[in-house]
Amino acid sequence: MPKPRKTLVSLEATPYYHCVSRCVRRAFLCGEDAHSDQSYEHRRQWIEDRLLQLAAVFAVDVCAYAVMSNHYHVVLHVDPIEAQAWDDAEVIRRWQEIFKGHPLARQFLAGEALSKAESQLLKTLVGEWRARLMDISWYMRCLNEFIARQANAEDGCTGRFWEGRFKSQALLDEKALAAALAYVDLNPIRAAMAATPEASEYTSIQQRIRYALAGRTEDTGQPPELMPFAGNPRDDMPKGLPFRLSDYLALVDWTGRALREGKRGAIRSDALPILERLNIEPQYWLFLATQFESRFKGLVGTAYKLKAACATLGYQRTPGLAACRELLT
Repeated sequence: MPKPRKTLVSLEATPYYHCVSRCVRRAFLCGEDAHSDQSYEHRRQWIEDRLLQLAAVFAVDVCAYAVMSNHYHVVLHVDPIEAQAWDDAEVIRRWQEIFKGHPLARQFLAGEALSKAESQLLKTLVGEWRARLMDISWYMRCLNEFIARQANAEDGCTGRFWEGRFKSQALLDEKALAAALAYVDLNPIRAAMAATPEASEYTSIQQRIRYALAGRTEDTGQPPELMPFAGNPRDDMPKGLPFRLSDYLALVDWTGRALREGKRGAIRSDALPILERLNIEPQYWLFLATQFESRFKGLVGTAYKLKAACATLGYQRTPGLAACRELLT
């Protein structure tokens, strides 16, 4: 039986999550429909624009994304420290970028005096909004509901656009994070929608490659909408993904070539630097790059991390232990 979302999300265990939403009703609600010859390709742009817009409002960073024909993937990073640093006015301004808000909030921003009871009510509301602005469920809700309304209005119909709630996987360590990032970025290549990462439309890897080519350095060549690569872990490490951008781009290119050629046994077996640091065998890495979503359930990481997270969440069993032990430990 699937576990409730609250038992899969624990910021004490990890701030990183891989989320997936799939369309319902027809197979190609976001791409080219071969049966009707009608194009819904523009909806992929809707999703890309919306997920990046929400990242600028929420205390949630987009690490990777890929918008496919009938589903999309996104790897998110939740930053509660950022949310707690906002003052009340900042929380209200951010919330009102998405929702109408509350009359008391508008009075507060306008500098109008509030009674003691009104101030207490506003304080309660601001606390709720702050919590929601660092919640991946609210992020995904604001993304999916917005797209569903647009698509239904365009189709002149009502009903579900998405196949139930989104699926999420908690990424407990660097190995799981790297595998999820590459799995998402290489989705179009696995689906034969693109021949190279830089040709993969509506993906984070295309954005990162474009900026890297334009900036030429890792300091300037990273898109501001995405969580940056901060380099290998160190004492003075800034906020960002714990890998070097150049290492990750080389890894994605290496993996993409193997997937395109379909000759896993023929690819060079010497590990790239990023795989050596993460202690992942190349053959296991290629398997992770194609089977990440199907082999792992809600929690993904080394056996030690998985057991610790299950203890934190109060699980009586350790789901997915065999797969994590085989591929990540």
